[in-house]
Amino acid sequence: MVHTHDTLFIGGEFVAGQGNDTITVVNASTEEVIGRVPEGTRADVDAAVAAARRSFADPGGWGGFTAHQRAEAMNRLADELDARQKDIAAAVSSQNGMPLGLSSQFEVNYPSAVIRYYAGLAATTEELEHRAGFLGAGDTLVQRSPMGVVAAIVPWNFPQALTAWKVGPALAAGCTLVLKPSPETVLDSCLFAEAAKAAGLPPGAVNIVPAGREIGAYLVSHPGVDKVTFTGSTAAGRSIGEVCGRLLRPVTLELGGKSAAVFLDDVDLDLAAIGESLFAACFINNGQTCFLSSRILAPRSRYDEVVDAISTLAGSMTVGDALDPVTQVGPMATAAHRDRVEGYIAKGKAEGGRVTAGGGRPAGLAKGWFVEPTVFADVDNSSTIAREEIFGPVLSVIAYDDEDDAVRIANDSEYGLGGSVWTSDPARGQAVARRVRTGTIGVNRYLPDIAAPFGGVKASGGGRDLGPEALAAHLELKSIYV
Repeated sequence: MVHTHDTLFIGGEFVAGQGNDTITVVNASTEEVIGRVPEGTRADVDAAVAAARRSFADPGGWGGFTAHQRAEAMNRLADELDARQKDIAAAVSSQNGMPLGLSSQFEVNYPSAVIRYYAGLAATTEELEHRAGFLGAGDTLVQRSPMGVVAAIVPWNFPQALTAWKVGPALAAGCTLVLKPSPETVLDSCLFAEAAKAAGLPPGAVNIVPAGREIGAYLVSHPGVDKVTFTGSTAAGRSIGEVCGRLLRPVTLELGGKSAAVFLDDVDLDLAAIGESLFAACFINNGQTCFLSSRILAPRSRYDEVVDAISTLAGSMTVGDALDPVTQVGPMATAAHRDRVEGYIAKGKAEGGRVTAGGGRPAGLAKGWFVEPTVFADVDNSSTIAREEIFGPVLSVIAYDDEDDAVRIANDSEYGLGGSVWTSDPARGQAVARRVRTGTIGVNRYLPDIAAPFGGVKASGGGRDLGPEALAAHLELKSIYV
C-alpha cells in the first residue's frame, strides 16, 4: 500500500505545499515504494517560520500559554502519540529498517515519555528567581524567558525519539518550532502532525516541513529563527555551526561518534549474562546509531576470548525484514548507505583487518539493503575503520596493553559521544569511565536516560539534549538588579 500525502503541516493546518516536487519513500526491506509526500520549499519554510512567530508572539498562541497550560497541552500530545503507536512503529521500521521490536519501544513508548517528562519540567521550572546580592549592593531577579522560534532538524535513524528530544524542551520552555524531518523518514512525521493537531496545540506551535539538505540550510539561516537544534552527521554539523556562529545564533549540535567499549581484564564474557546489554551498546538499530561502541578495546591477555565472544554475538543475530517481530538486525536505510557501509568493509579488509564474523550480504535476502553484522580482528586504532564513523553493523576489536593504554586508545579519536566499560568490578569500571573523554558512557550497559544530559565533545558536537539541561538551552536569562 502506498501512503500518499498531499499536504504539509503549517500553522496548525494541513496545507498544500508551494512546490511541485515530491519525496518518494521506499521500504528498506523490500525496495518497494510505500509513500509519497510533498517536498518542502523555501516558500514553505517562510510560511512555517511566520506561523511559528505568530504563535510565539500572539497572547492567544503558544507564547501566551502559562506553564501549566503548556504542560497540559504536552500531555495531550503524548496521549495522541500513544494512540498512534502501531502505525508509527510500522512507518518507522518500513522506512529506515529499524526492527519492529525496537521501533515498538523507542519510537512509540519512549517519545511520549520524553514529552511527559518535559511537561513535568514545564510546570515546575522557576521563571523568576530572586538571588541575594553578593557584596551587599542589592539583590537580583533572574528572569527565564523562551528564546522564540526553534529550527529543529531531525535525522532518519531514530526519527520519532529525536523529534521528541527537540519538541519536548522547546515546547516546555515556551518556544515554537519548525521541524524538518529527513526525506528518508517522512511518513511518521505525518502521524506526528496528526497527533499535534488532535492534541489541540495552538496553530503554529509545531510546524513540519519535510525536505532535503538545501531547504534545511535555508531554515538554519532564516532570519525568523532564534535557535537551531540539530542531530546528524559531523560534516553537516560543522556547516550549521559555521552559519550559527556568523549569525550569533544559539545552536545545539548532536553529531557523530566512534565510541569505545573498554573490556577490562576481569570482564565476564558469558553472553547469556551480558549478550543483551552488549547488543544494545554495540549493534542496536542495525548499527545505525551515533553513540554505539563500535571500537572494542580488548586486553592482550584475553584478546582471543573477546574476539570469539563478539564474533559469536554477531553471528547469532537474526537478520531479516524489519517488520518481522523476530528480526534483530534489519537493512540499512538506503541503497546508497549500504554501499557506504560495504565500502568500509572493503577498506577494512584491504588494510589488513581479519573478518571473524559477517563481511558480506546475508543469504536468502535478494531484496532489501542488508549487510551482515560484521566483526574485524587485528585492527589498529589508526586504521580507517577505527577512525571513521561507519554507521552500520561493523565492529573493530583493538588490543591494548594495560588500563592506561586502554584509556589512551579510547581517547585517541576525534569523536567523544558514547562509550562503555565492561568489568566484574563496577567501582573499577566507574573509575575508568571517568577517565574517558566523552559526553556519555555506561558501565556494563549503555542506554541514554531521559533525565540526564546527552551530547558529545570534540567532533561529536556541543550542547546537550535531554535532562533539565536541554530545557535550559531554550531559555534566555535576564538579570534585573533591584
